[in-house]
Amino acid sequence: MYCCEVPQSLSTKSKTRSLLSVFEEDAGTLTDYTNQLLQAMQRVYGAQNEMCLATQQLSKQLLAYEKQNFALGKGDEEVISTLHYFSKVVDELNVLHTELAKQLADTMVLPIIQFREKDLTEVSTLKDLFGLASSEHDLSMAKYSRLPKKKENEKVKAEIVKEVAAARRKQHLSSLQYYCALNALQYRKRVAMMEPMLGFAHGQINFFKKGAEMFSQSMDGFLSSVADMVQSIQVELEVEAEKMRASQQELLSLDEAVYTPDFDVAAPQVNRNLIQKAGYLNLRNKTGLVSTTWERLYFFTQGGNLMCQPRGAVAGGLIQDLDNCSVMAVDCEDRRYCFQITTPNGKAGIILQAESRKENEEWICAINNISRQIYLTDNPEAVAIKLNQTALQAVTPITSFAKKQESPCPSQNVKSSEMENDKIVPKATVTIPEAEQLIAPGTPIQFDIVLPATEFLDQNRGGRRTNPFGETEDATFPEAEDSLLQQMFIVRFLGSMAVKTDNTTEVIYEAMRQVLAARAIHNIFRMTESHLMVTSQTLRLIDPQTQVTRANFELTSVTQFAAHQENKRLVGFVVRLPESTGGESLSTYVFESNSEGEKICYAINLGKEIIEVQKDPEALAQLMLSVPLTNDGKYVLLNDQPDDNDGSPSENRGAESEA
Repeated sequence: MYCCEVPQSLSTKSKTRSLLSVFEEDAGTLTDYTNQLLQAMQRVYGAQNEMCLATQQLSKQLLAYEKQNFALGKGDEEVISTLHYFSKVVDELNVLHTELAKQLADTMVLPIIQFREKDLTEVSTLKDLFGLASSEHDLSMAKYSRLPKKKENEKVKAEIVKEVAAARRKQHLSSLQYYCALNALQYRKRVAMMEPMLGFAHGQINFFKKGAEMFSQSMDGFLSSVADMVQSIQVELEVEAEKMRASQQELLSLDEAVYTPDFDVAAPQVNRNLIQKAGYLNLRNKTGLVSTTWERLYFFTQGGNLMCQPRGAVAGGLIQDLDNCSVMAVDCEDRRYCFQITTPNGKAGIILQAESRKENEEWICAINNISRQIYLTDNPEAVAIKLNQTALQAVTPITSFAKKQESPCPSQNVKSSEMENDKIVPKATVTIPEAEQLIAPGTPIQFDIVLPATEFLDQNRGGRRTNPFGETEDATFPEAEDSLLQQMFIVRFLGSMAVKTDNTTEVIYEAMRQVLAARAIHNIFRMTESHLMVTSQTLRLIDPQTQVTRANFELTSVTQFAAHQENKRLVGFVVRLPESTGGESLSTYVFESNSEGEKICYAINLGKEIIEVQKDPEALAQLMLSVPLTNDGKYVLLNDQPDDNDGSPSENRGAESEA
């Protein structure tokens, strides 16, 4: 029955907007019905007035019979006396009809006219005022949305912010008055419908009381009960009106900062566990090849869908299916707080703008939670809280690592391979380093390849022309033809970061944990796909489209490599490179592979073994006998199998593919 409540939670805003449309539709229907009812009552009142005039005219006509000069007027004295008596009766009835007409005018017609002219007109006027306040608010928000991000004028910004706050306050007050009128209308319409009929019934009873007491007695009990019901409704109306007056007083006592957009920009209290969200956003629309417009609309989430409800609509319409979509903040036309929703197939979707930093981050978090289909679980709120707590714990330094699997794998330190015969230290004495000993706190993470493909190609080719047909130049890396080992893997780069040591594979596990956690917290889902070529001299990252090498690492500089022990597709390695200052830098690179990470580790380990045994011809011969070769003399992995994720040729080439 209530159109709004103050204050409202986010979960009830969409319902309030829908209820507002329903209440407005109800008020329009009530207006039409009231006009029709008034016409019917005025017809009754007109008929009663006509009865008064008719009886008065009848009485005069009865008296006028005596004055008629009838040619045959003899014996009319009885008729004249009778007509005089009837004239007197009609005059008495005329008095009763006149009293009844006056009572109908006061108790039947007047209340319905007052209801139409006062209550319905008040609702219509408040609706217009609310519309004007909303238009002023939209204009002020449009000015605020156009504030530049790069070059801000504090004076202009302060004026616009003040204007937005004043417009919001005005809109809020006008909306409350409008909602109060709509709420009160639900009570008053029942009174307005029954009170005129109560007056009509009382008038008819008083009219017939003098001649039909029994009729009045049969209606007294019913009319008394109707009167009691009307009185109780009046009491309820007073109670509700008092509540709304208290709500208005509470609103007037609120701080002005509540109406100021982005008032907590320094440290907003962001709720990252939302699985539903509603509010106004600016939608970017293309109007031409280069021209765009921004439209302020009301958006809300419903299940796995993003909905938009235009003004005046009872319900919202579907804008975007959020399942398996990705969302990220973007820079768009020098506007602040913009984010883009990308479809599961990677196609860029809609671009939206929030009004504050808090709204921007909460929308991104809510859409991210919905895209994971958390809303389909039994307790989506708890699942969202658990996922976000896990992500926060992942970037929080810990005092010790969890116990790793003890099964042997080729993910080993290069130095440890030379000491396999000296492993006599008891397990109890092996200490796992702290997280701070592996990676310095606050170390930045890079989420893309350091060197773009075009820059790397230019650096390796000098000033030579680029082949317009996209063909590669094998002379750039002559070792590709002479290498005894060539293994190709499809990988996606997740991130890289500087580390403090390369003495243990724990540094790779810690880097994986921090990279994945940072991607989850910052909603970064974009990954660069590459072909990882493992040879007996280098590790090369090759662009799959242009076949241009993105990055090249000497195999001797790879000091650590390991695959994740739970997620078999995660793999990483540590690279030691000299610096211009004379020292050395250590960096860990983390990838996601289409195949098992152990295959990549096995290939790297095999390449390093080839480097070692090339110094000893006999050992090299033994290694060649133990490892199968392809027809062109290249080594293949002993456990190499096609990838199981899909049947595309590019992913099923296995480890026998060449560059």
